[in-house]
Amino acid sequence: MKTAKRLEDMRESFIREMTRVAIKYNAINLSQGFPDYDTPPEVVEAAKRALGSGQNQYGITWGIAPLRQAIAAMMARLYGLKFDPDQEITVTCGVTEALSVIFVSLLDPGDEVIVIEPFHEGYLPQVKFPGGVPVFVPLEAPAYLLDAERVRAAITRRTKAIMLNTPHNPTGRVFTRKELEGVARLCQEFDLVAITDEIYDRIIYDGRQHIPIAKLPGMAERTITVGGFGKTYAVTGWRLGYVCAQEPWIGAMRTVHDFTTICAPVPLQAACVAALELPESYYEQLTRDYTARRALIMPALEALHFKTHTPEGSYYAMADFGAWDFDGDDVAFAHWLPEHVGVAVVPGSCFYGTPGLGKTMVRFAFAKKMETLDAAVARMRAYRG
Repeated sequence: MKTAKRLEDMRESFIREMTRVAIKYNAINLSQGFPDYDTPPEVVEAAKRALGSGQNQYGITWGIAPLRQAIAAMMARLYGLKFDPDQEITVTCGVTEALSVIFVSLLDPGDEVIVIEPFHEGYLPQVKFPGGVPVFVPLEAPAYLLDAERVRAAITRRTKAIMLNTPHNPTGRVFTRKELEGVARLCQEFDLVAITDEIYDRIIYDGRQHIPIAKLPGMAERTITVGGFGKTYAVTGWRLGYVCAQEPWIGAMRTVHDFTTICAPVPLQAACVAALELPESYYEQLTRDYTARRALIMPALEALHFKTHTPEGSYYAMADFGAWDFDGDDVAFAHWLPEHVGVAVVPGSCFYGTPGLGKTMVRFAFAKKMETLDAAVARMRAYRG
């Protein structure tokens, strides 16, 4: 007996594998993108109140009303986007489930999805599970620019959607209005859907602005916007995300979500209402804290002879390890580093679909305490002498 053919060229997550390797060698985990600092206490207390007040049974499939209302209010306040909380917002079990229900709802076997690479490794399986075909378009190194003409060249009669992520994991790019307008023109010209992962929208540096592509003229009705709570509020283990979209997309996605997970964890949904009620000062401090982490890790990586590009948003950095004179590819280097140096990273090629790309790259995640980053840098300096 064999497993399904769709799984033949897939494997378990490299990112989660590297966390297991970090544990094995007692390495500092700069691989998986979860914070090692505390969740805001107000949010934790809200979860406790929900657990203690009987909010432990099934909720409305597409999310408890207060959370959907809070998401709608947040999208209107920050970006001027108007979503009906009763009809156009669905709460999911993280961004991963959000993408799963999107692609199952959207794709028929053979439909093509343009995937901008590098990309989070989770995108590829979600496209392939319902029979979709990923078509890869690379960002232009070393600045990782998004070229609309490259996207145009990849569009065929089978293209159904374009998958975007900004602020971007793993490069840290924040796509400009001009870049997004180029994609928006193509979506309208070729009748495509834009699927956009915006989970890092509150982690942006140097005064840049996050621009949802749904906000651009003509894009509200052809954009599926995905967000989540794990990164901004340090609750990655809660697995809570959301989808904002118009019909016919949202109705189809609610059906798939209903028969996939029924509903996201109800008491944690209640706690996320409290998260969205945090004052603006919380986000200002978040920006200062991540700016300080970036200021620590990026010069240190350059001094350690990694070639990098400074992140504009999110909390990741892609780094070329070619100057380390390592005899092996990115996968070998990512396994060697925690064992011999005591720091865990992610191999760069797992973020690409085009063979050969990313083979001299690794990804560092710096969503860590300053002392954690200091310790990781010290271990690498000690090895490099």
